[in-house]
Amino acid sequence: MTLRLTSITLLILTALEPRLALAQAAQPQPAAAALNIAGDIASPVQLSLADLAKMPRATATVHEMDGSSNRYEGVALRDVLTRAGAPLGKDFRGKAVSTCVLAKARDGYAAVFTLGEVDPDFGNEQIIVADKRNGEPLPENQGPFRIVCPNDKHGARSVRMLETLEVMRLRK
Repeated sequence: MTLRLTSITLLILTALEPRLALAQAAQPQPAAAALNIAGDIASPVQLSLADLAKMPRATATVHEMDGSSNRYEGVALRDVLTRAGAPLGKDFRGKAVSTCVLAKARDGYAAVFTLGEVDPDFGNEQIIVADKRNGEPLPENQGPFRIVCPNDKHGARSVRMLETLEVMRLRK
């Protein structure tokens, strides 16, 4: 009886194997982590973790409400926006002054920044697109990318699970 059940089981598994392989192949594969920079800019880009790792690095320490501190590492938001052709530096004048950046997260959360905040000749705020916390990749519930604003008094604009930076010129 046991030999017969084993034989039947093997026959069923052999018959189903091609179907199982097709079902596994049809499963969507997780997309590589990417940050999209789009909108009213010269060169919309998509940056991977590897792309960010090759750019000049910046760090920011955030003091949490519980008294602890976390050290974030990533790339200055101004450098990410410059790579996408945002009007910063000598191009930040005239209508460009009315440009803002909408940082959008995977969970629907969003926050707004002005180009004036990050431009080195205006606000020169230290805002980074982080990919590490305390030397480790960001946890899944925060990453793979996160906006970190260490000078904000509240962390509401530190957008976790960052997916898109949409540059919007409010005055055309």
